[in-house]
Amino acid sequence: MFGLFASEKSKARERAARWLELAGTIENFRRDVMSPEHAAEFSRRRDELAALRKNHAEPARLDSAGEALEAILRKVGGRIYPRTSLAENVDFFLVAAIVILGIRAYFVQNFEIPTNSMWPTYYGMTAETFPPDGAAPGLLGRIGRLAAFGALRQEIDAPAAGEVSALVFSNGQLARTIVQGRTWIFFPAKLAEYTFYVGDRPVALRLPVDFHGFDEVFQKTFFGSSAAYEARLVEIRAAGTAEAAEVHLDASVPEVYPAYKIPLGRTVAAGAPIVRFDLMTGDKVLVDRFTYNFIRPKVGSGLVFRTVHIAGIGEDSFYIKRLAGVPGDTLEIRAPVLYRNGAPIAGAEAFGLNARRAPPYGGYTQGPVPSPAYGVLGLLRPGETLTVPPRSYVGLGDNSADSADSRYWGFVPAKDVIGRPSFIYYPFTKRWGPAR
Repeated sequence: MFGLFASEKSKARERAARWLELAGTIENFRRDVMSPEHAAEFSRRRDELAALRKNHAEPARLDSAGEALEAILRKVGGRIYPRTSLAENVDFFLVAAIVILGIRAYFVQNFEIPTNSMWPTYYGMTAETFPPDGAAPGLLGRIGRLAAFGALRQEIDAPAAGEVSALVFSNGQLARTIVQGRTWIFFPAKLAEYTFYVGDRPVALRLPVDFHGFDEVFQKTFFGSSAAYEARLVEIRAAGTAEAAEVHLDASVPEVYPAYKIPLGRTVAAGAPIVRFDLMTGDKVLVDRFTYNFIRPKVGSGLVFRTVHIAGIGEDSFYIKRLAGVPGDTLEIRAPVLYRNGAPIAGAEAFGLNARRAPPYGGYTQGPVPSPAYGVLGLLRPGETLTVPPRSYVGLGDNSADSADSRYWGFVPAKDVIGRPSFIYYPFTKRWGPAR
């Protein structure tokens, strides 16, 4: 820091110290491969520089001895000295990688919110729909939206002219098949494939499997609202114009499920867009992995954990929920209020907002009916209380009606807690900043 103001003698002594340190490293790693002649010259030059430095010799003599030592170091240094730019760059990146991995393992880790189970506290992937016959951001707009919001354009075009149809299940939801694909071209990933038809020609759209908002995009694009879509389904059922079909829920499993091919009442020209929207990235959060090593998580705080030991989830992943119960707590849901130890739960603003159903919070909903075949435990059902066992936590989503949480798959093992969300660093929206 103060090297700018050091004397020339001090600077020369510092240069000599660095040469001697390098000489020590080379001696440790290379002494057994030096020839006797080189070993003798190496020792003589090193000792000469060390003596001059010890006796506070003038800068010119120190630098001269340092240059003489450097000459023999070049002869005996091998891969240690002189260093090539490639070797220096490899060392730099290896050290940087070790530092980054250490920080990630013990201090802070990035985490992307995939779903909207914690909405509106944290956003998962969302969509902005553009009518196929209307305007949409051009190239510059798309680049700006990608940089600011992580927005990626999703679009399917008609392979031919004709009337558009879609595959739906009996409840009106779009039929989808889980397929193996890739994200960012290189990375293997499971994707959800939706199939449309123009006349008799199929055309598919593949989206991230955690994005659950495509039904809303579909309804807005073709019908304007969910109410109009429901009305259209009533007409189709009454007219008997739905065509029976079968769909694989998972392409890797032979089992098929009944579906229906329904006309959507829209005719398109060849090459025209059928559906067009921007898929916005979920919130990217920095997770504090340090604090929970010293203090216990508090009710109301965010909880990031691994799912490897949760049988009802069945995969090793990372989830984020809000901590609603610690060992010994008794919980109950009397919709829309979550009760902890006999009183409305406190500890986070989201608890109160849900209890009041303050828009857009919808309140807490009771647990589902147990379904062993699908790993659904069905906890916190109407009229039931739940006592949290030792070394376990209860994690619930702020968006209770659309959250697969402890009501479905049970307790979070304390040993699998990673940390708490600390900062939303992307995208650059009004949510950017300290996590809630």
